[in-house]
Amino acid sequence: MQRHNPGPLQLAVRSLVAASLFSAVAGWLVPGAAAAAVKPAGVMFLTPLVPGAHSQVHFSPLPSRHVPPRTPRQGRVRVVLTSPRSGGTNVGVNSPISIVLSAPPPLEATVPTLEPPVVGQWYLNGRTLTFEPQSGYRPFATENVIVPSSLAAPVKWSFTVGGVPLLRTQQLLAELGYLPFNVDIAKRDPLLGHEPTRAALVPVLPPPATFTWSFPTEPYSLKSLWSPGTDNVITAGAVMNFEETVGLPTDGVVGPAVWQALTAAVAGRHMDKAPYDYLVVSENLPESLVVWQDGRAVYETPVNTGVSGAWTATGTFPVYERFVTTTMSGTDPDGYQYDVSGVPWVAYFNGGDAVHGYWRASYGWPQSNGCVELPVPNAQVVWSMDPIGTLVTVVS
Repeated sequence: MQRHNPGPLQLAVRSLVAASLFSAVAGWLVPGAAAAAVKPAGVMFLTPLVPGAHSQVHFSPLPSRHVPPRTPRQGRVRVVLTSPRSGGTNVGVNSPISIVLSAPPPLEATVPTLEPPVVGQWYLNGRTLTFEPQSGYRPFATENVIVPSSLAAPVKWSFTVGGVPLLRTQQLLAELGYLPFNVDIAKRDPLLGHEPTRAALVPVLPPPATFTWSFPTEPYSLKSLWSPGTDNVITAGAVMNFEETVGLPTDGVVGPAVWQALTAAVAGRHMDKAPYDYLVVSENLPESLVVWQDGRAVYETPVNTGVSGAWTATGTFPVYERFVTTTMSGTDPDGYQYDVSGVPWVAYFNGGDAVHGYWRASYGWPQSNGCVELPVPNAQVVWSMDPIGTLVTVVS
């Protein structure tokens, strides 16, 4: 006689009946989860042993008479609905996967697999399977979900993961020294632990995270721009500075190449050892520029800003392009067309506006076509302190 080997669900039911003999049993803990994580009664949950492997199946300890009887099914169990949908894009790095079946799965069923593998847990409630990732999917990856034949009619579909959560990007930039903050988190971040290479793809920041200024004497004009977890010019400037350091286009956008370089920098502990520079231009007469470095005002110079009709725009902007010398051309408000070569120590920060050296008889009042002009020797000093990504704030 051929021996029948019970499937994982059958084993679970047998264990369930045995469990009903002991009234002191209150619940089963999910393997690998925190000791307090007990699933509610009546919900079957499936826990992977390792990413991509088959799963053990467990029931919460209800009396055996409460287990609904299995009834014969007509036809094969099939997948009727998935979330994220097949071909979905920009899926959150920590979004659950949901699979709705046409009927509850067979007792011998095994859970779907994910490619690339993702650490997490599968839960079954009725005919709905849900996967909850533990540390998130790989940002920008294509994730494949494969339904095995033991669960339902085989199905394979995929979705594309979106970008890195902004708060996580800010934390990593701060850890590396590109943002002027210290970050305190409630528990040790595995990304900065003993296995940074393995953890480098984890896109989820262990909450809560508290950002405190590294230099408490930073001016209010800079501090007022910061809000953790929100898109802001401070973060954009830091991303641009990082991109310049690792040789990527300085667009301030955290795409796949930036994320790969960022995680590699964290894994290798490649810290930014340069000071954090910040420029403030005042259009109040006499006009001036102050360089702040690591929270201290270290240099001040008279400047000229734009004349009427070519005002220098107020606001905060990151330096996006620099030249030792370049040619500047255009038309001033009077209609005069100019073409000046050899303009020295140029740092563009807002469209055609730049901080640069220029030859004038005097400085301290509006004379330019929108740029911030400095005496040439002073411009050379400032140019050494305004790398790509440096923020320039113009106030009136």
